[in-house]
Amino acid sequence: MASTAEVLVAVKSSPDRFWEAIRSSTELFPKVFPEQFQSIEIVEGDGRSAGTVRLLKYAKGVPLATFAKEKIEEVDDASKQVSYSLIDGELVSFYKNFKANLKVEPNGDGSQVKWCMEYEKANAEVPDPDLVKETAANTFSALDEYLAKN
Repeated sequence: MASTAEVLVAVKSSPDRFWEAIRSSTELFPKVFPEQFQSIEIVEGDGRSAGTVRLLKYAKGVPLATFAKEKIEEVDDASKQVSYSLIDGELVSFYKNFKANLKVEPNGDGSQVKWCMEYEKANAEVPDPDLVKETAANTFSALDEYLAKN
């Protein structure tokens, strides 16, 4: 049975600025977060549109996984929303299905980042994805700090 979880993060960056950073994550994240990402490579597609497959190689010391392969399912630049699914990597052994949806919305003088995931545990012993949620929230906050300085 599928479960859902949600992360909401208020950021100071404008929706347009934060969205463009998310859309540029293939190049930007390994540069901004070298402690998390060794590299992000485009395996199929153009890196930005539906059908794109990306290979995320995590830095040494990142818990749970050394790599993940994700497929962009949908992108809507007008509503600043992207959906993707996990198709390979260590996390696939924990979750039969793992899909995420990220949306950037106006929030006062900044934005709100809403990241929702739908997942199905491989078995009852698999813990809830609290570490995944925490990592997402920390990444969005740190990206906002980076954007404020650059």
